[in-house]
Formats: sequence, structure tokens, C-alpha cells
Amino acid sequence: MATSEQTKNQKSENTEKSENAEKSDKMQTAGVYVYGIVPAGVEPEEDASGVADGKVDVVAGGDIAALVSGMSVDRPLGKPEDLRAHANVLDGMSRVAPVLPLRFGAVLTDADAVKEELLSAHADEFAAALEQLEGKAQYVVKGRYVEQAILREILEEDEQAARLRDEIRDKSEDAGRQARMALGELVNNAIAGKREEDTCKAVEALGGLTDSVNRREPTHEEEAVQVAVLADVDRQDDLERAVGALAEEWDGRVEVKLLGPMAAYDFVVTANPAGQG
Repeated sequence: MATSEQTKNQKSENTEKSENAEKSDKMQTAGVYVYGIVPAGVEPEEDASGVADGKVDVVAGGDIAALVSGMSVDRPLGKPEDLRAHANVLDGMSRVAPVLPLRFGAVLTDADAVKEELLSAHADEFAAALEQLEGKAQYVVKGRYVEQAILREILEEDEQAARLRDEIRDKSEDAGRQARMALGELVNNAIAGKREEDTCKAVEALGGLTDSVNRREPTHEEEAVQVAVLADVDRQDDLERAVGALAEEWDGRVEVKLLGPMAAYDFVVTANPAGQG
């Protein structure tokens, strides 16, 4: 028969094994999500919330550091809120320091892996890129045509489009099918031509304020302009005035806005560590 002391020791041993097992499970399922690279000494915003509501921190290695947060490697990534959190962390940092964004989904095992596999392995490359981005951030000019205004403009300029519009006005859907298809094609081609002209005008208006320009592919059939620019953060007021002048010129025709500052997604892309993402 076991004594009370033996029973007590057995319980203590079982408790210790259970705690060790829990620690082991946590070690196996815990990972470090990496957002991007910043200069050493930079601190994230106090209220910064990362993927899966993780607390955003930094892991430093020499003159550079990584923006990170803890997360479970068993948790699937890819929800809309995950993408927003990834961008919010990077964009928030871009307001105060240069930041190299990593592609969404970079997860390493622990802080040591971040230092060795990411920071040490690419130290010179990252440091040079951060130096080039010092004082700069990305801004995006987005504009969308006001549907009725752009259609009216096209019909006034294109006689064939106006004739087709008149042809289908009093016809049933079936009777006017061919004319509607022809009119739709004319309108789409006309919008594409106007998009090119208006994008060139936007780039020209911003030209003296930017270091680099990237014309993005349209994401909507009525999109007028979508241009990413890399510019000095201290010239944001000038950018806002330039976009404001475009908005005034295009009033009632194009709804235009300036987004940023944000991380330089269009101009610097770093490979994810160990093929993650």
C-alpha cells in the first residue's frame, strides 16, 4: 500500500509531466508572424494590433529589425481581417519610418529564426533598401468615373454610339440585343481610351512630386485612374493639393482621392523567408 508521502510525490510528478506536455504543445504550435523590415530602434505603435489580434513587437538584428507578432501555426491565414491587419501594421509604421513589406503569410518558428534566417541572411540587402526609402512612403491616386457623366460624354462625342442608343431606346430586350452588345463594346473601348488619357494627366500632375510611378491595372470597368507613387512624406501636402486640383477639374466627372501614406508595396517586394506565404 502506498504511503501518503508516496501518493503526494506521484501527484507532483504527474502535475510536472502535465505542465511539461502543455509547454511542449505550445512550443510546437507557436510561431512568429513577420510583417516587414524596419531600421533597428523603431518601435511599433502602442495600440498596433496584428494578425489574429497579436501584439506587434520587433526583433532586432544589428542595424535592422523585423516587425512581428506571435500566433498559432495551426491557425489558417487568409481571412479578410488578416489581410487588413497585415496592411495596417505596415502602413502605420510607414508614417514614422521606412518599412520593407514582406508578402502576406510569412511565419517563422521563433525569434531566433527571424534573426538568423531573415535578418542576418539579408542584412546588407535590407539595409540598402531601407536607406533608399528613408523619408519616403507610397501614395495611391484612385479615380472612378461618374457613370452617367461619362456615358453622356461618350454619347456626345461618338455619333455611332448615339445612333445605337437611339436604335435600342424603344426596342424590347430581344429585338435590341445586337445593338446593345455593339453599344456596350463601343462604350468599353471609349472608356479605355479616356482612362489612358486621364491616367497620363494624373501622372503629369504628380510628376514633380514623386520619385517613382507605377500605373496599376484597372480593377473596375469604370475606373479612371489608379496610380501608385513613391514620394517624400514631407511633401504629402503638395500631393494633396495636386490631387485636389485634379478633383476640381474633374468635378462631376471623376471621383478622385489620395490614399496614404502606406508601405511601398509597389516599389519594394521582399521574398518571404524559407518560401513561406
